[in-house]
Amino acid sequence: MKAFLRMAAVPALTCALLAGCIRITLPTAESPAAPAEESVPVSESGKTPVSSPGAAAESAAEPGESSVEESAGQSSAGEIDRDAALALALEDAGVPEEDASRIQVERGRESGIPVFQVEFETAYGDYDCSVAVSDGKIVDADYEVEEEQLDALGGSPVTLEEAKAAVQDRVPGADAGDIRMWEESEDGRGRFEGELFHGGMKYEFEIDPQTGIILDWSADLRE
Repeated sequence: MKAFLRMAAVPALTCALLAGCIRITLPTAESPAAPAEESVPVSESGKTPVSSPGAAAESAAEPGESSVEESAGQSSAGEIDRDAALALALEDAGVPEEDASRIQVERGRESGIPVFQVEFETAYGDYDCSVAVSDGKIVDADYEVEEEQLDALGGSPVTLEEAKAAVQDRVPGADAGDIRMWEESEDGRGRFEGELFHGGMKYEFEIDPQTGIILDWSADLRE
């Protein structure tokens, strides 16, 4: 019976093919292959790994950017450095750089202002000076020339008016009428002493009449 059914099915299948009832599509070389699924790496736990925030930030960084922070000791624009502070202190004291020794320049504060505190010695006296970091202004100065060195330093005699002119040279913009000066002669040599208020500073000084040298000078910022 099974042999009879198989023999009957063959003519029926042949008739169906000839009549177009059944269509069979065979794969060809031109038929596109189905796209392969993208392989996604997984961790040992079986979960898909997620990019860390740090990695995302790293990829988003602009070209040329650096992660190195600016040094805390770096000076801002417009501020003076240690070399400039020393040069200004030497100029204010009227001391050539070759005469200065045991030089010290340190950061500090004077009347609430960031300054470079400059100290140095010479063969004829010691000098202290505070120079504002922001603009190079002298906000404090103190020095004294040893009397026994005055004659060795040279110079020429000056009058009281000439001594006032020397102070004006040291304090640009000062008016001669603002300078109080008098002569002291308690010792044999004598001296001119005086004071000046100008630009928020108080200046006190002594000048040797025989050489014109400012032998004592102090300047203090006054609020």
